[in-house]
Amino acid sequence: MTVALMWEARAAEGRGADLLAWVRAQRLPGEPLRRETFRAPQDRVLVVTWWDAPYDAPLPELPEPDPELVTRTVHRWRFESVADD
Repeated sequence: MTVALMWEARAAEGRGADLLAWVRAQRLPGEPLRRETFRAPQDRVLVVTWWDAPYDAPLPELPEPDPELVTRTVHRWRFESVADD
């Protein structure tokens, strides 16, 4: 089964580039099948990692950034892959 972890944060005013650089520098204690980083308006940064694991498996996640980098706590979601019909 493939599980995707999504991590999303909104940078503090004028800190979008700093948050993006911080995210790119973060290493996980395991190697995902795939990792993609995205940015969006309002200085949002999104990271999605894919893992070959059961849905409820303990998986490494990106930490919370320093509070001065973000406007709120990080949002995290877990998804499982479903077959196309």
